[in-house]
Amino acid sequence: MKENIQDLLAGLIKASLKDLKLSVSIDEGPVIETSKNGSFGDLSSNIALRLARQMKKPSKEIASFLVSGILKHLANTILEKYIQEIKIEGAGFINFYLNNDYFYEQLKNIIREGKDFAKLNLGREEKVLIEFVSANPTGPLSVAHARQAVVGDVLANIMQHLGFAVKREYYLNDEGNQINILGESVELRLKELSGQNIEFPEDHYQGEYIYDIAKKVKSEKIKVENLSDYAASYILDIIKKELADFKVEFDCWYSQKKLRESGKIENALEFLKEKGFLYQQDGALWLKSTQFQDDKDRVVIKNDGSYTYLAPDIAYHQDKFKRGFKRLINIWGPDHHGYINRLKAAVQALGQDSHCLDIIIVQLASIFREGQLLQMSTRKGQYITLREVLNEVGPDAARFFFIMRRTPSHLDFDLALAKKQTPENPVYYIQYAHARICSILHSSDKIIKTNETDFTYLREKEEIELIKKLCHFPEALKICLHTLDPYMLTVYLGELAEAFHQFYDRHRVLGQAQGLTQARLSLIEATQNVIAQGLELSGISQPASM
Repeated sequence: MKENIQDLLAGLIKASLKDLKLSVSIDEGPVIETSKNGSFGDLSSNIALRLARQMKKPSKEIASFLVSGILKHLANTILEKYIQEIKIEGAGFINFYLNNDYFYEQLKNIIREGKDFAKLNLGREEKVLIEFVSANPTGPLSVAHARQAVVGDVLANIMQHLGFAVKREYYLNDEGNQINILGESVELRLKELSGQNIEFPEDHYQGEYIYDIAKKVKSEKIKVENLSDYAASYILDIIKKELADFKVEFDCWYSQKKLRESGKIENALEFLKEKGFLYQQDGALWLKSTQFQDDKDRVVIKNDGSYTYLAPDIAYHQDKFKRGFKRLINIWGPDHHGYINRLKAAVQALGQDSHCLDIIIVQLASIFREGQLLQMSTRKGQYITLREVLNEVGPDAARFFFIMRRTPSHLDFDLALAKKQTPENPVYYIQYAHARICSILHSSDKIIKTNETDFTYLREKEEIELIKKLCHFPEALKICLHTLDPYMLTVYLGELAEAFHQFYDRHRVLGQAQGLTQARLSLIEATQNVIAQGLELSGISQPASM
């Protein structure tokens, strides 16, 4: 059955509601969900609880009416042969119990579709721009940037898998006060290397990399016209190499300096002025952002004639829309939380729906080594860099660990755990499941022919649980899309690996009767395919042996 069973069941519920001839509306949220507890069925609906207040009836009474309607509409449908039982349980939940024939059919589809399994065309090629990392080129990337990098990259992978036309972009703030301070920091270190006594300002960049740049300029006798530009370019090369080694690639590196030189900032402000959304006050130019749910109006040009951060951002986002993107996703650190409303207001002032812009705040990560929290200070250069994490644990573990907590939650990254080659390490546990299956399939001289496989041999509890978990893959990806958070993918992969290990630890695959061996080989082939897809979407390797 290729039709989505949740959609079909939701249709039956809605048909049953029509039968009641009551004017009711279903609020936001799915009508049917996968049951969180398998002892309460495979699928569940809380629709009766949600309608109880609106209909002014007990939820169990509503559920009883609905189940009667569902059973009536169920007759002679494709679902009839798959629904084993419908129960009203708890406060009025309608729980659906599916028979094994349904899961055999789904297993057959998973194997038949191969790498196309869970490729749902939800996006319909809608153009999406995800802007992430966008760290100033004033120092190597920190672990905070690293977490933003993998969140953005995996989210882009998932959205592409679900049918969106996604582009990745890095906004390069390559001018302004921070870049000037960078150049001054290098200049001071050059003087220090020349024997001068320097009192280094507290607000300048003090990392070892500043010495490296100064030493390179001095030793190679490089003629530098602008130390700020040279240092920013030097650091940008480091950033690009770090991200490439972290398996993060960008389609575009968008320069703020070129944005300013293009005249797009002036054009954007002129557009807003014509719309009547700018006004002069106290010698400054203000955006009427309070007209768009911001808590106060915002300055775009200060009384000294210089731009605020908001001015180029307005032009940048206007340019994103002009490039044809229908949906914008910005991934920021927690220090930008207060900036959300003003940017959403600016987008509305530009004539766009605020829902076209999603801003994801990625919380910080704390790094532990041997149980000790490593202290960090960006300006002093005393922070753990992405490069250090890559050197210590590698890109696979680093990518997985950075997304195995919800993005709005603080992350504790345990370097010792990430290096362990034991099931205690979640990424090792998942990769080991993939490698274990590869080994079994390699040891088998049988050719798996799905059309000739009798899946009814799969009757053990662990076999059925593994099939059920495979069926949940598309739903896990939908949750990632709905929440704009790749976290659920790591949860799903961990649960799938656990279901496989539990199956394999209790049941032999090879050396059984031919029909049973064939069925189990088909089951683990499907499992390998889904694990491989999940790891690929996560940007993590899929080892054939470990």
